[in-house]
Parts: sequence; C-alpha cells; structure tokens
Amino acid sequence: MKIIIAGAGEMGSHLAKMLSGNGHDITVIDSDQKLLADVGNLADVITVEGDSTTFAVLRRASVRKCDLFIAVNHEENDNVVAAMLAKQLGARKSIARIDNNEYLEPNNKEMFIEMGIDYLFYPEKVAASEVINLLGHTSTTEYVDFSSGKLSLVVFRLEPASPLVGQPLAGFGDGEAPLSYRTVAISRDGRTIIPRRGELFAEGDMIYVIARQDAVREVMDLSGRSNIRIKNLMILGGSRIAIRIATELQDELNIKLVDYNADKAYRLAEMLDKTLIINEDGRNTEAMLEEGLANMDAFVAVTGRSETNILAAMLAKRMGVKKVIAEVENLNYINLAESIGIDTIINKKLITA
Repeated sequence: MKIIIAGAGEMGSHLAKMLSGNGHDITVIDSDQKLLADVGNLADVITVEGDSTTFAVLRRASVRKCDLFIAVNHEENDNVVAAMLAKQLGARKSIARIDNNEYLEPNNKEMFIEMGIDYLFYPEKVAASEVINLLGHTSTTEYVDFSSGKLSLVVFRLEPASPLVGQPLAGFGDGEAPLSYRTVAISRDGRTIIPRRGELFAEGDMIYVIARQDAVREVMDLSGRSNIRIKNLMILGGSRIAIRIATELQDELNIKLVDYNADKAYRLAEMLDKTLIINEDGRNTEAMLEEGLANMDAFVAVTGRSETNILAAMLAKRMGVKKVIAEVENLNYINLAESIGIDTIINKKLITA
C-alpha cells in the first residue's frame, strides 16, 4: 500500500516507523527539514519537504497514486485542508487528526465526509477512552476490543501470586482442546518474545493475550492481582483528557479533579456539576494528602507536563492507591515511568498511532 503521512512530529514519526515495518511504501511530508531527517533515520521512507496544504507539494508526493493519506500536522486546520485536497487530487482514503470534539458529532461529521475526508480522529478522546476502559478492567494495563467486541487484547504484568509463573504456555499440542484465549507475545527485560513450544512464564512478564469475550474475566484473574472496584477517583490536571474522563464517569464515581490554575478551576466547576473541583498544586504532597489522596481507589495524572504526572503518580502509588495511571507524552520518559512501578502509562500520540 502507498501511504502518505503529512506531519513528521512524534505521531507522524511513530506511524512511519510502524507502517514501514509492514512493507508499505511510505512518504512523509513536512516543512521542517530536521524533522524529516529524523524520521528518515528511523524508518525506510521517502521524504518531501514543503507545506502539505499546497497543491505543488502534494503533487510532488504523488498523492494521486496513494491508497491512504494521513494528516497529523500540529495544526488542526492544516490537517483538514491537507486531507481534503489529497482526496480531491486522487487519494483513495484520506484521514485527519483534529483537536475539536465538536467535529465528531454525527451531523458535523457528515459534512467532512462530503468534503472528502473519510475519517477524523481526536487524540484526547482516544486517550480518555483508553483510561475509562482501564478503570473498568483494573488488573490490566491495556485492554482493546476487536472484531466488533467478540475478541479482546488484554495486557497485564504477572505478579508473584499469578498461577502462570513457572508454567509452560498452552496451545501448542495437536491433541489439546481449543483455547478460549491465547498468549500472543511476552515482553521480558526489554525484549519482545513471540511464544513457542516450551516457553515458560516468569514473574514480571508483561503478557499480551487475545481472548474471547466470555474468557476475559478468567484471563484477568491469571495476573495474580485482584480486580479492584473503583468508587473514588482523583484526576490531576484540567486537560481535555481529564474533562472527558470526568464527564463520562461523574454519574458513576466520586470524582475529585485537581488543577493549580484558579480561573480554569472555576470554569471546570461550571462544566462538571457532579465533580468536586479542587484548586491546588498536585506537586504539593501535604495538599494532596489533605484532599484525601490516600483514600482513593484510582488516581489519573493528565496534566500537560510529563514530569508532574510521573511525580504525582509516584506519590499516589506510595500512598497505597490501587490503580495509578499517568499520561507521559515525552517518549524518553516512558521506560523510566514503567520501571518505577506506575501501573499504566498512556501516551495519546502512541495510542492514536
């Protein structure tokens, strides 16, 4: 497949790396020569320097021959214009990253389809959905539905109490009964292992399991960690991700949302009538304890700063919060955050890609 990616930022680079590894013919467009050089070092791609909202640059990238055009520039308007022009110039499918949930409302979405944009995606909405899903499956670190919900990918770390530790993987013998779930990958000591006959599970393994819907509960019980019922949730940061999480869950959970900006806190209080808004600095340990951090079932840190999210998540973990999720947008910090015991790291660029 010939794929053109407009935008060589973190999301565009990650997409290029993922897709080029699957044998696709990838072209990346960006006006920043350094970003193009960086993505060229990461993946086997063709780079085109220029503005993806201009006819000349799109023609130079051979957009009329492309099967899929993906616009992931920093500016929403650039993505909409680039995706629209690409479709008009002959791209078979055209998709665009947006930063406005209003565009995804059914009536508005139809307008974009009429303009030629096949699909719109909003990273903050994708990330919020991921967090909401994780809060519903608290023994997992990742949970994704496939095949219209018939199958699920469940990802979790094997705790010392897991019955799988030291056991061989099942499902390799011809005479074995069909399994309702299957381990498809293991991450161990920074390596990815594709399971084979004779492989043993080890404590600390991050395992990736595909399961039928009727077996998901059984699979999660194998992690060795009990599933926690979330009743009290604290969210740090009044970001768009935080607002979506609170909006979706405030009817079901007791939610406290903490933000250091007083003006934003007042606006959030008007928007989220069933969420308790607290104007405090999440880095202030004493203030967070006074607000009941130690009594929370779950803590989600989604400020705009990866460092703040990591530090706050570490504090929550130390205070005994059972489920801790932190947004880490700086890719260099992800391994660090995972190594210090934070339950789940989310990165909206990687989730969306």
